[in-house]
Amino acid sequence: MAKSFPHSLVLILFTILSTLSQSILAVKYVAINDAKQFPGGARFEREIGIPYTLQIMKKINLFIYKMFQQKIEGEKRTIDTVHLYIQQFDGAEGITYGDHVNVSALYLQGYQGNLKWEFTSLLYHELTHVFQWISGPMGLVEGIADYTILKANYYPPGFAKPGQGDRWDQGYDITARFLEYCDSLKSGFVAALNRKMKDGYSDDYFVELLGKPVNQLWSEYKARYNHNAVLPFAFRQRFR
Repeated sequence: MAKSFPHSLVLILFTILSTLSQSILAVKYVAINDAKQFPGGARFEREIGIPYTLQIMKKINLFIYKMFQQKIEGEKRTIDTVHLYIQQFDGAEGITYGDHVNVSALYLQGYQGNLKWEFTSLLYHELTHVFQWISGPMGLVEGIADYTILKANYYPPGFAKPGQGDRWDQGYDITARFLEYCDSLKSGFVAALNRKMKDGYSDDYFVELLGKPVNQLWSEYKARYNHNAVLPFAFRQRFR
């Protein structure tokens, strides 16, 4: 005979799932192609499209909430609507300001490869900036955004290997790999670090969460992989 769950436990589980679902549904998504008259905007229409963009924005939002272990409203940034624009500009693949994400039509125009995959990878990075708590070294902020694409398995072939880099807050994929190492020492480390960054930033957070100063952790990380290769600081200039 199958065992039944206590009514109270079922109610608690339903409440948790309902709260998370309502939180996701509460966020609205807007995507506009302002570059239809340019080659990159036209390519976006052919190979990606607005319907896919709106669908993947919601999926990524859910992934980020899960990665950050954000189950209640007080742990999340208050975001009513996420706006995404395809625009004609140069100098970066994507730029995020608050809840506005701008994607370069020039970049989409020139990208060689699977454009939908690359666009999706870019959105995992950029939407992390929308939902993460942004404080502390910019290299750490960017590293957390690239940690998202690492966890989502949307990182490109040129992504840093474990142990590469010369500074823990070097940013992007270098810092993402270091955060991956820290999370291996304590599961949920990145989520806990993000929660602490809600009220500001201190290097002491590494001591509080892992029991060691961040520079010691970096030295142990480098020693573990015995890897002294250094990659350029920014293989993707995505955030401003």
